Amino acid sequence: MPLTIFSDKVRFRYKSKNWQYRFDEIKELGLLKKKKKYFLENATFITVTAFAYYCMLFSNITDLHYVIPAVLCYALVVVLWSSDKAEFVYFIFVKDIYQNEIRTKIASKDRALVGKQIDYYLDLQFERSIQKTA
Repeated sequence: MPLTIFSDKVRFRYKSKNWQYRFDEIKELGLLKKKKKYFLENATFITVTAFAYYCMLFSNITDLHYVIPAVLCYALVVVLWSSDKAEFVYFIFVKDIYQNEIRTKIASKDRALVGKQIDYYLDLQFERSIQKTA
């Protein structure tokens, strides 16, 4: 379990990342979801298209011999686009009272477990704040 919640502190251990805070030190704890960027695939697509137009307009290649490599490159780009099923990248972040912010990338398969643990932490923090005011 990446997030371990004790009665007075919260400990996070995930792969090589470790941190630990007391309940009073944490200002905000949550999950971030960012959309993946496909810069490499888009740049490859633009490059292949530019090269195919260059061959089509400015070269003396006859019988459309540049089309076969272009189609193969487009097929490779499509395979790269569809190879990873995860559309989003997930981070767990914590902001503390000392103005520090920690972001740790987590695998999408662990998102549900970490989300449940964060919900449990928020419930505990809510209960603690009710006990303080009562």
